[in-house]
Amino acid sequence: MALSGVVILNKQEGMTSQTAVRRLARIFGVEKAGHTGTLDPMATGVLPVLIGRAVKASEYLTEGNKHYLATLRLGLTTDTEDTTGTILTETDELPDEPAVQTAIASFVGAGTQIPPMYSALKVGGQKLVDLARRGVTVERTPRPIEIFSLSAEKRNARDYALDVVCTKGTYIRTLCADIGKKLGCGGVMASLARLEAAGFPLAGAATLDEYAAMSQEERERRVIPVETLFSSYRELVVGAFFSRLLRAGQAVLQKKLGCAYPAGTRVRLADESGFFALGEISEDGERVKTVKLFAL
Repeated sequence: MALSGVVILNKQEGMTSQTAVRRLARIFGVEKAGHTGTLDPMATGVLPVLIGRAVKASEYLTEGNKHYLATLRLGLTTDTEDTTGTILTETDELPDEPAVQTAIASFVGAGTQIPPMYSALKVGGQKLVDLARRGVTVERTPRPIEIFSLSAEKRNARDYALDVVCTKGTYIRTLCADIGKKLGCGGVMASLARLEAAGFPLAGAATLDEYAAMSQEERERRVIPVETLFSSYRELVVGAFFSRLLRAGQAVLQKKLGCAYPAGTRVRLADESGFFALGEISEDGERVKTVKLFAL
């Protein structure tokens, strides 16, 4: 049986997420693989990778909060909002720690953020980073984000270690730039490590080299079943007859399955072979339908 599920990669610095996914796919010997949200090339840390038929679950794994450890460097601005870019301004006039801590604390809570030009976000079918590299700047719509917690530890006059828990779609490089702008001295991201994404912590991850050094049996044991992505949903076990109908895309009346879930409820569909699909209750509340089929 072909491998299918989630593999938690500890991405190394200096590698794009897509390159990391391609290399992981070769190591695991699978044809299909995909990540669930780009991690900056300069960043390290948690990158959940879906392999095999699990790639169909990508839209569900992008949900959830993210946890980062970053370095904010003050007194500097660049075109990329991090230390890899071209320097635009530089100053030695830096605020004291109380002013920095006050400014940082003001970013906790719900707000908006303008996505950076150097990002994988697409506008008009083109990645912003590709436009930026051609010297093109386009208007970006501010997007809602929320920062649940944000603490800072001073390392030296310029650098502060930031511990951030935030919603998906939050750009830490832009957070650093916005903090620097508020302080009037400029700021950039000097390092970034993702400690958790989609509920998967760094403790459960391994690097490409570590996966490559494992036996195939060891690697297979590290593949997390796709069903775990939907563990918050109730399991609905159906008989063989109804399993065939649901697998074929046909809706089945709830009363025939002996259940009565509210309209819109998501369920894990299972039969005697185990989990096979993500299901949902129809708008009229009468039927169970298959949303995504994960087992043929």
